[in-house]
Amino acid sequence: MTRRRLVTALLVLAVLALFALPLLLDGGAEYAGTDGQATAVIEESGYRPWVESVFSPSSAEVESGLFALQAALGGGVLGYVLGRLRGRRQAARPARSEQLPADDT
Repeated sequence: MTRRRLVTALLVLAVLALFALPLLLDGGAEYAGTDGQATAVIEESGYRPWVESVFSPSSAEVESGLFALQAALGGGVLGYVLGRLRGRRQAARPARSEQLPADDT
């Protein structure tokens, strides 16, 4: 059990390091994501969109909330599908063992 706890503790430390190191190594530099950089390059080229959006959120908070809702629904569907597949596999496992011929040796 101690080895399992050591592995768990090391994994937790690794996850914490993945979050903390970028914040510590940032050095005050401003991060501009690739979406912002791509938008700037597209606007500089003189591109005009062909169509307008059907729905545009009223604020960044609403947009973020809708994105989170979409991610949650996608995660729920993925979890449901994986659970159903695992359930089918577990339900089929006893049926297979009953069908195997008995070893009479």
